Amino acid sequence: EARTPLIISGPVDVSTHRFDILQKPVERLFKKQAELCNDIVFKAIKKLESSEPKSDDYEEAIMDICTAKVGMPKHKKILKLMENTEYRRAVEKQELLFYSDSNRGLLQRVKEELFFSIDERHGDATLSEKGRKSLSGGQGDAYMLPDILVEYDQIDQDESLNEEQRVAEKQKVQDDFDIRNEEIHNISQLIRAYCIYDRDTHYIVAEDKVVIVDENTGYPMPGRRFSEGLHQALEAKEGVKIEKETQTLATVTIQNYFRMYDKLSGMTGTAETEAGEFKDIYGLDVVAIPTNRPNRRTDLNDRVYKTHKEKYKAIADEVARVHAEGRPILLGTPTVDVSEILSRYLKGMKLPHNVLNARRHQDEAEIIANAGQRSAITIATNM
Repeated sequence: EARTPLIISGPVDVSTHRFDILQKPVERLFKKQAELCNDIVFKAIKKLESSEPKSDDYEEAIMDICTAKVGMPKHKKILKLMENTEYRRAVEKQELLFYSDSNRGLLQRVKEELFFSIDERHGDATLSEKGRKSLSGGQGDAYMLPDILVEYDQIDQDESLNEEQRVAEKQKVQDDFDIRNEEIHNISQLIRAYCIYDRDTHYIVAEDKVVIVDENTGYPMPGRRFSEGLHQALEAKEGVKIEKETQTLATVTIQNYFRMYDKLSGMTGTAETEAGEFKDIYGLDVVAIPTNRPNRRTDLNDRVYKTHKEKYKAIADEVARVHAEGRPILLGTPTVDVSEILSRYLKGMKLPHNVLNARRHQDEAEIIANAGQRSAITIATNM
C-alpha cells in the first residue's frame, strides 16, 4: 500500500522464545478447542434449521454460534453461516450485547466454557482456567502473571533479609515474571497461528521458510516477517527452522523515499483520479493522454445487491452465461478470501475454472497463457 513504510531491520542478539517447547502442547489444546467448537456449531445449525426466527431455540442457537466464534473466529462452518444475511445480522446483534459494558459477565462466562478465547480486533488470544489446567496438567494458576508489586512488598517487609539480599530476591521475582510473560505471549501467538492463519491463504511454506502472502494480490512476499513473534509461531506450527526475532533499526515512508530523487515521473492507467494526491505529495502534474483509437467499450450501469450472497450468486450466473457462449472470462477479486468464495460458488455450479493466488503462483504463466482460450474461466486477485 502507498503508506506502508520501508523498514530496515535485523535479528536481535539473544532469542528467548519457547515456541519449539510449547508448540506440541498448544497444538493438542487447539485440537480440543476445535472438537468443542465443532460440537457447539453442529448442534446450533440443527437448531437453526428446525426453529423459527426469534424463537427461544433460534436465539439459543445464535448464542452458541457466538460462543464458538469467540473460540474459533475462522471456523469454516461459521464463515459459511455468515454468508447468510439473516444469520449474520443476528450474530452481529448478539456480539454487540457480548461486548457492551453491561454484559461483561456474560462474555466472561462464555470464555470460561472454552479452552481459550480470541480477540481478532486486538490480535489477542487468552487462556481460560479450563485451558490453563489442560495445558499444565491440572494447575489452574499456571500461565498466569504473578502480582510483582505484592511480592516486592513481601520482600521489603521480611526483616530477616539485608539490603543486598532484598535486591537479589527482587531480581529473582523479576526474572520469573519475564519468563512467564514470554511464555504467555508465546502461547498467545501460537494459538493465533493455529486458529487465524491458514497455510496457502495467509502464508505459504517454500524452501523450508514461512513466506507471507499479500492478501490483496495473492503474491508471496519473501523477506517480510510478521511481528511480535507471530512469524516464529507459524514456523513452529509448520515444523521449519525458527528464525530469531527481528528488531526495527530504521524506517522511512515510501513518499519520503521517493522525494529523495531529483527527478520524478511515471505512467499509469489510474493516475487521473489521484491527481490531487500526486500534486500535494510530490508536486507532480497529471496529464491524461487520449486513446489512439476511439473507445469502443460500453460502460453499463452498476448493479447493486442487498447481500453478498445475492451478489456472488449473480456473478456465478453471469459467468455461466458467458461460459455457455464459449467466451473466456476473468474475475478480478479484492482479496484471496473473496477469490476462494467465488470458487466455491462456481464449483457448486460445476463450472471448470482456475484460481490464481498464492497457492498456485508457480503455475501463473500457464494459467495466464490458457486464460484467453475458448470458455476459460479465471479468478485472480488484484495483480
